[in-house]
Amino acid sequence: MRGSHPFRESLPIHLQLPFLVRRWAAWTLEVSLVTATAILPFSIGGQINHSFPGATVPLNPILATVEETTARALGIPKQDMERAVTPLTNLLWTGALAAPLVLSGVHLYLLTRTGKTPLKRLFGVRVVTPSGAPPGLAQVLFREGVGRWGLPLGIAYLIWRYMGAFPDLAILAGLASFLLAGEHLLARLDGRRRALHDRLSGTFVIDTVTPYSNDFRHFRFFERGADAATWQPVGEWSNEDEAIAAIVLTPEPKWGRPGIWVWMRQHPGLTLLTLFLSGMGMILGTFVGTQVYIQSQTNQREFKQQDNEVFLTLVNRLAAKPETPDDRQSAVLALGKLNDPRALPFLADLLSQAETPLMIDAIQQSLVSKGAEALPPLHKLNLALKTDLESLKRGGDRQERTLAALRQRATQRAIAKILTIYSGQVHGSDLNRIDLGQTGSGSTQFTLVLDRIDLSGIQLRGADMSRASLQRARFYGPGADGYWGTFDDWIADLSDANLKGVDLTGAFLSKVPLERANLLQATLNQANLSKARMNRVNLSSARLIRTNLQQAQLSDASFTGADLGEANLVQANLQRARLGQTNALGATLRDANLTESDWRKADLSGADLSGANLRDANLSEAQLSGANLSFAQLQNVNFRRADLSMVDLRGANLDGADFQGATFILLTATSPDQFIKLAPVPNPSGAFRGVNFSRAKNLSPEQLSYICAQGGQHPRCPVMKVSEN
Repeated sequence: MRGSHPFRESLPIHLQLPFLVRRWAAWTLEVSLVTATAILPFSIGGQINHSFPGATVPLNPILATVEETTARALGIPKQDMERAVTPLTNLLWTGALAAPLVLSGVHLYLLTRTGKTPLKRLFGVRVVTPSGAPPGLAQVLFREGVGRWGLPLGIAYLIWRYMGAFPDLAILAGLASFLLAGEHLLARLDGRRRALHDRLSGTFVIDTVTPYSNDFRHFRFFERGADAATWQPVGEWSNEDEAIAAIVLTPEPKWGRPGIWVWMRQHPGLTLLTLFLSGMGMILGTFVGTQVYIQSQTNQREFKQQDNEVFLTLVNRLAAKPETPDDRQSAVLALGKLNDPRALPFLADLLSQAETPLMIDAIQQSLVSKGAEALPPLHKLNLALKTDLESLKRGGDRQERTLAALRQRATQRAIAKILTIYSGQVHGSDLNRIDLGQTGSGSTQFTLVLDRIDLSGIQLRGADMSRASLQRARFYGPGADGYWGTFDDWIADLSDANLKGVDLTGAFLSKVPLERANLLQATLNQANLSKARMNRVNLSSARLIRTNLQQAQLSDASFTGADLGEANLVQANLQRARLGQTNALGATLRDANLTESDWRKADLSGADLSGANLRDANLSEAQLSGANLSFAQLQNVNFRRADLSMVDLRGANLDGADFQGATFILLTATSPDQFIKLAPVPNPSGAFRGVNFSRAKNLSPEQLSYICAQGGQHPRCPVMKVSEN
């Protein structure tokens, strides 16, 4: 039988497997071992970081660089990257990066020394060159780095990146696995059992268990002669190592074509003519290229000289103080059209010293004509004037304050116009702490209006945009690659911003950082804030009717007096949020995290709270009529004096819930001069049936009577006797 040997039956079971199966098993276990050394410490570190969030430290710089490079290549969003972790997580993740590199290095070293790794030795597999010796370092690096991993993964990445599958990582993983497996299985189609990486690197994978088998019928075996320059055929070998060391590939005839040197010797005249023409072409090309370069440099110097002369002329005109304001304004406007890097700083400095409204308006127009490149100097001047105005409030005369306010308004108007004209073209602009809030009245009045403007990617941390109109403005864009949810997404940053009274109706703020922002009395009706980071945000008295807050991070947020009617808060995190007196009629809070949240006197009538976690929440005096609390976690919830009429509690956990004074049915008066009578009308929905109230607190006899009548469970409910026929 093919591949059978007299001694095979005495071998261990794993060595009795076919050679290709053993080869595949050795490689698979090697990859699994290297992968495990990365996944295990990484998973443990992530679990520690999530379960024990204590004091954090910055991510190891090497880890941060690797994380950013990987995220950029794979299109992983920036907000999914960890930047601050616990010290133990930092250590474990560093180990997750170093351990597979060290183990891979050991494997490569063993391949260069013996042609075997521990797992290859276990499965009777060895890597050799045609002479039977272990491969050298260059061969091993090329074999593993290029042939085995580089080509399959590179091809898979190119297909994934540019054939419409980006950024779906599952498709990339599938493509990579398919190509890696296909590259390895090519050995079955090769007569010498060589995979692609072996063919490229000139190596062979041999069977050390049965060195001479039909699997290697294409080899002839030789031993080196006494003169170390000849090879002699051999018969039997005394041991495995001698056999492997004697393997060489049978030389095959090579029928090569005549080389270029032979052709040149056969055609000397044509060779000389070709060399002459090539040399003349190179000389002529070099001469023409040099002349073109010299002329372009000369023209560039001439243009710079002309611009310099124009700039100096305009500056001198302004310094000489022309007789008429029109001349001065025309000089300023001309500076805005001048292509000179000194023009922008000069205009910004000129604005900080302008003393008339007409001159201030002219400089503003000139700065706007410079486009997006005027934003940095305008930002810097805006911050300086903001400081001046604050200091002038404590001292200085009225004229100085008015003049400073006019200059500040000029910077605000210029920035607003540039953002409007160049909407969607100023991604990444730094406008942190800028003052664009509503100010003054009369000549110094300013209100920011950027309705339907693309502001994605602009940095606005700590900015003042109070009372601004930003209806349907966009703060999140797909980035240069055109795909949503990838590394280069343009996401504005509004952390710590003052957005008091701002109108963000219909605005697109998904995934935008709004942590600690002030949105007091803001209007966010129908805005998209899904997955937004809004921890400790102030939304008191804000209007959020039909707003999408799905999966938003809102821990420690303040919603006191806000209107959340029909808002979508599915899977939102509202841990420790303050929602007293909030109107949340018909709001959807399925599977939301509402632990320790405060809903005192809030109106949650008709709200969907199914599956929500309300552990330790305060719902005293809240209106919950018709609310859905099925399968909710209601341990230790304060329901004192709450309206729970027609509420659905099926599957809810009520351990420790306080129902003192809570109402389970609607109160109706028979007539104005009579006492209120409670009528325990059966709930047609069976919303209390099977609900366990045994560990609930402060249940009155009337409440117990109603609970028992509706099929609820409590030790004090009468036992129903089942009649037997």
